[in-house]
Amino acid sequence: MTLIDGAKHKSSLSVGEVAARSGVSVSTLHFYEAKGLIRSERSAGNQRRYSRAVLRRIGVIKAAQRIGIPLNDIQQALSALPQEKPTAEDWARLSAAWRDELNDRINRLTLLRDRLDGCIGCGCLSVSSCPLRNPDDRAGQSGPGPRYLEPGFSPPASG
Repeated sequence: MTLIDGAKHKSSLSVGEVAARSGVSVSTLHFYEAKGLIRSERSAGNQRRYSRAVLRRIGVIKAAQRIGIPLNDIQQALSALPQEKPTAEDWARLSAAWRDELNDRINRLTLLRDRLDGCIGCGCLSVSSCPLRNPDDRAGQSGPGPRYLEPGFSPPASG
């Protein structure tokens, strides 16, 4: 944190203003700052002050968290952006870096939705029409984990 002058202080936002505008708590802002996701400066009275650009960063953080991107991945991506006024090109680079991961998430979520559709109601995973049915642990021969929920791996035809 750096000390800011009076003119910049007037155009900056207090921690309470950022919390109100962004919809996140003050403690969350402090946490984001400790993790290097956002940055503040200090006023002459030693109060945190944030530039208005922090609101966009917080918006990206919250949107990414909602879709399950780990905070460390978000921090790594945001570290490539300037703190103040990222350009359209900066945002395009961040978007391109996440594109493959987001497409993979979309594919996995679609697969999960489509393969669970027939058994969500019963919950027993034993009926012969269940897309996750695994008699004699045949899927175990292909490796660990929920094999039938992996892209490119198809459950055997029910029979």
